[in-house]
Amino acid sequence: MHAILHNHEFNLAQQYLSIATGLFVSLYRSVVYPNLFIQASTYPVQMKLKITITGPKVHDVGYRYFLMSMALDLGLLGFHARNRKGKTEQQLIVLVEGDKENVEDFKALVDVRKPDRSLVSDITFEDFGGSVTKAGDYAQFCTAVQINKAIPLLLDIRDDMKEMKGDVKEMKGDVKEMKGDVKEMKGDVKEMKGDVKSVIANTEAIPQIYEEIKEFRYDIQPGIAMQLQQVQFDIRAIKERLGMP
Repeated sequence: MHAILHNHEFNLAQQYLSIATGLFVSLYRSVVYPNLFIQASTYPVQMKLKITITGPKVHDVGYRYFLMSMALDLGLLGFHARNRKGKTEQQLIVLVEGDKENVEDFKALVDVRKPDRSLVSDITFEDFGGSVTKAGDYAQFCTAVQINKAIPLLLDIRDDMKEMKGDVKEMKGDVKEMKGDVKEMKGDVKEMKGDVKSVIANTEAIPQIYEEIKEFRYDIQPGIAMQLQQVQFDIRAIKERLGMP
């Protein structure tokens, strides 16, 4: 009887230990590795896709950044895009990776959305089995490329600003010189005003001078007439002496 009770207690202890171990493992899985032990059926189906965009103008229109923004917005895990020169037209090769639903949404957007200045003649889609760059890493790469492109422009802007500062300094000197010229012109204008006043004063005196000349003419006119008569008389006397008619 004692042996039977002892075996029963041992079996209960094993059951309790099994239950406790199961609870501990479940708790450990949910806290430390919440996604590690999820059943395979609950994982989203992953998909990789290669997209080839062909057309007369798919380079240098911001196509790669246009597609990258859509990929990031849809939460795709992988994205990579590169330009390639085709036989007759330009090409853009795009690789994407992510949940099948998100990749399908991206595929649909690529068909209907294009940069404004692009010219596309064909878009093809095919499954891809290789590795795809993480979308975040590609975004960082694009940022570095844009910064590298911006550096020469920023240096040119800096040089232009230096040149503009020199021009502004020269203009300030010209303005200062112009101020001196304006000051000198004001002095000349002031002097001219004085001359004009003098001319006006002289002009006002002209009628008075004219009247004086007129009176002088009247004064000398009788005397001149008498002198002319005397001259005529003397000439006539000389002719008579000489026997001239």
